[in-house]
Amino acid sequence: MTDLATLPTNRDEDWRYAETAALDALTVPDLDVWHEVTVAPGVVQRKDFILDNAHPGIHRVRMTLEEGARGEIFAIASADAYTRLEVEVTLKRGAHFEFGGVTIGGGEHVREFVTRCIHAEPEATSNQVVRAVHWGKATGNFLGRIEVVRDAQKTDAAQNFRAILLEKGASANTKPELEIFADDVKCAHGAAIGALDQTAGFYMAARGIPPEIARKLQVQAFIADAFENAGEEGEGLLDRALSVLEGAQL
Repeated sequence: MTDLATLPTNRDEDWRYAETAALDALTVPDLDVWHEVTVAPGVVQRKDFILDNAHPGIHRVRMTLEEGARGEIFAIASADAYTRLEVEVTLKRGAHFEFGGVTIGGGEHVREFVTRCIHAEPEATSNQVVRAVHWGKATGNFLGRIEVVRDAQKTDAAQNFRAILLEKGASANTKPELEIFADDVKCAHGAAIGALDQTAGFYMAARGIPPEIARKLQVQAFIADAFENAGEEGEGLLDRALSVLEGAQL
């Protein structure tokens, strides 16, 4: 996603919301590492990324899904430092890509997911669900690009981003992109940024649920969407994300 002849700045579209100080500190070796994955025809392969304080920084994955293959990536970005996961996926005929991600945390840090999903052949599908929960002066970003080439008919691609800001100083950014050259496709994207639902909070309070627990339950239901298709491991990912809330002003 980046030409290594020049290091990225906030003027580059894919880096426009990145943390400026972190970009200034980058070197070419920081960006010249891609984790390359090819999933064989008909095979299902999954990778979970827990980008916490033990794994901050920039992580880059380039995946090719052969005919009928299924690739799944689920991620949590919660490190107390600039953290970015880039995923570039190329889908062959009948392949499927599933992405579920949560950026969560406080402080003054930027946590972001950047995806590029290339539907290179017909009948492939992709689904991306990203949730962001931030407080303090933290920022959660999702830049998602879907590309459908001219002959990739019967493509079905979707991406959805939602953010909850627990404090006024927090922020979220999203930049969905669709580039479609085929005419028989289904492609959709949605985005929403807001605060916790006060009506739901009042409803739970009226039934004797303490306000802090009520707000945590709202956050739990909110981020659970990202791990809905993660199978049995989804509960563990949800618990891992919720553990970060201990530092939030709920």
